[in-house]
Amino acid sequence: MRAIRVASAVLLGVTALSLTAPAAHAAPAGDITSFGFSVAPSTVAPGGEVTLRVDGCRSRTTVSSAVFDTVTIQRGRSWARATVDWDARNGAVYEVSFQCGDESGQTDLTIAAARPSHRPSHGSHAGSGGTVAGLDLEEIGLGAALVAGTLGVAWRWSRRRSEDGSHV
Repeated sequence: MRAIRVASAVLLGVTALSLTAPAAHAAPAGDITSFGFSVAPSTVAPGGEVTLRVDGCRSRTTVSSAVFDTVTIQRGRSWARATVDWDARNGAVYEVSFQCGDESGQTDLTIAAARPSHRPSHGSHAGSGGTVAGLDLEEIGLGAALVAGTLGVAWRWSRRRSEDGSHV
C-alpha cells in the first residue's frame, strides 16, 4: 500500500513539473542562440499576417525580412505581428532574421502559392486584446519551489507514522 502512495506522489510531481516546463523553440542546426524565436504560421499568403515570437531575450529584438517591414519587439514583450507584402513571390522562401543584442538567428517564411482574390477589409481597431507574456526567471523559480514543496509534503505524508509508532 505504501509503495502505491509513493509512486502516486512521484507520478503527480513529475506530471506537474512537465506541465510547467516552457515550450522549446526549434532552430536550424547551424543556428543556435541563447534565445528562442519563431514565425507563425511558417507558410502564409501574400498580404497575410504572421506572429513573430521571441523567448529569453533580455533586450529589444529587431526582426527583419525582405518580405515585410522591420519590426521591433520591445524589451519585456515576447511577440509582435507583421504583414507580408502583397507583391511577395508565390512559392518563394524568405529568410526572417531575429537580432537580440549581439546575437542573431534566422528562420524561413514560405509564401503560399495561392493568392487571395481580394484584399481583406479590416474593421476598426478596438484595442490590442490580452497580453501575452513570456516566462521569466522569477516565475520559473516560483513554479519549481511549488513543485518541490508539493513533492516534499507528499513524501512526508507517505512516511507519516500512525499513533502507535508503526508505519501507516
